[in-house]
Amino acid sequence: MKTTILLIGIVLLAGFLRFWQLSTLPPSLTWDEVAWGYNAYSLGIDGKDEFGRFLPLDYLESYGDYKPPIYAYLEVLPIKVFGLTEFATRFSSAFFGTLMVLVTYFLTKRIFFSSSKKEWYGLAASLFLAVSPWHIMLSRAAFEANIATFFIAVGVWLYVSWIQDKKSIFLFLSLTSFILSMYTFNSARIVAPLLVMLLAFSFWKQILHYKKLVGIASLIGVILLIPAIHFFLSPQSKLRYNEVNIFSDVGLVKQSNQEIANDKNAVWSKVIHNRRLIYSIAYIQHYLDNLNPSFLFISGDGNPKFSTRDVGQLYLLDIPLLIVSILFLFRKRIDYWWIVPVWLLLAIIPAGVARETPHALRTEGALPTWQILSAVGLVEISFFFKKQRKIVLSVFLGLFTLSVFYFLHGYYAHYSREFSGEWQDGYKDALLYAKTHDNEYAHVVFTSALGRPYMYTLFYEKINPTTFRATSTITRDAFGFVNVEKVGKYNFPKEIVAMKNTLYIVSPSELPEHAIVLKKFLLQNGQPSLVAYTL
Repeated sequence: MKTTILLIGIVLLAGFLRFWQLSTLPPSLTWDEVAWGYNAYSLGIDGKDEFGRFLPLDYLESYGDYKPPIYAYLEVLPIKVFGLTEFATRFSSAFFGTLMVLVTYFLTKRIFFSSSKKEWYGLAASLFLAVSPWHIMLSRAAFEANIATFFIAVGVWLYVSWIQDKKSIFLFLSLTSFILSMYTFNSARIVAPLLVMLLAFSFWKQILHYKKLVGIASLIGVILLIPAIHFFLSPQSKLRYNEVNIFSDVGLVKQSNQEIANDKNAVWSKVIHNRRLIYSIAYIQHYLDNLNPSFLFISGDGNPKFSTRDVGQLYLLDIPLLIVSILFLFRKRIDYWWIVPVWLLLAIIPAGVARETPHALRTEGALPTWQILSAVGLVEISFFFKKQRKIVLSVFLGLFTLSVFYFLHGYYAHYSREFSGEWQDGYKDALLYAKTHDNEYAHVVFTSALGRPYMYTLFYEKINPTTFRATSTITRDAFGFVNVEKVGKYNFPKEIVAMKNTLYIVSPSELPEHAIVLKKFLLQNGQPSLVAYTL
């Protein structure tokens, strides 16, 4: 009963930290968030995405980045219930982020199933995840990675449950969860198969014993993956990858060629400066960036969407816990302990390919392994100091509580003022103004300076998707990226040109000399984000 009460309290705390002020913190929707919201809105109306594809299973074309579709489907019901709003768009991420805390408890107990301390491991791990800066921030915005992380964790939990309980339903549900993760976020398309192979290899005896059951599950899995496999083989699947991966960086090839030329094309130079070796070194460097102590414990991700920039992705106090945990687990090797560190290392593999590292979003699949390790460290320290346990725990929990409150205060009190510009703040106010006054003008021209204004127009004007498809001008460039140039009287040109009887909404730097300023739309720090004017 005591454990249940503590667990309920932890989950309620997690839900509060993820849902409180969800509509206004983060301060605005990014262009990816409004895309998720509007595509869910469109699917809920006629079963088609924004561009008219009926019940797409392989991808959402969106801006030409071909998103895995699950997040949009999960959002259909919240948007039906709450309307096309910020809260509804972020609901699924916050909801599954909260559920993840509960799953972490049961997952941890399954991994350390024979330990007398498994309840404490589970409670501590769920508590650490509940207050994790990393997980809180990614649960409060419409990040599909957060949902994929949930599905991966559920997949591991159910697979281990099948190994222990021999209930076939667990195997089928585990496989389904892993596959759902692959239809949710691109990195999961690497992490999930690697984890499945790890688990299958590690429990090969059980696999052979239940080979008929495993064969049926594998066949079902292949069938479920057919739409994804078809997409993987298409040119569209390579567009986003080519945009962000280090292997398409011609700078590394130029570096290789220059080094070889400097050595007068010597054979030995062609070996040590071979571009494949340079790419390999670059990958290792990018992989290790995601284990950088500054990223993990000091300042977090350089992108303020994923970090407050004054707290790491983990807390400083996690350092001694992680050290103790790793030493303890490698020495004692309790039950399925190896799943945790290997899962962590596998989850970073996709992020090593990316040009931008370290990257909290692309490595979120490592959660909740960090928190499980910290939990083991805390519990083992408390049991080591038996006589001084109350003192040790009181000191640690006091310091930990201060760390948590420092992060929460910075996030809830200061974050929006400092970083609202990173969230395309200003579009909503500008569009509400445009909607109020657009009947006074023949045209409304929106700048693309903040990125993707057409989607904000669709979202905040709540334009029916059939109307959008019928009244829009859409072009696709040679790289497959989508440009919407016009929706009704709303225009989104690459260059602003003077027209009569037109309402312009532009960035301050685009304001012409003789413009008649109608209204300024401010960031939360008071700086102008957008300006409405006419000529």
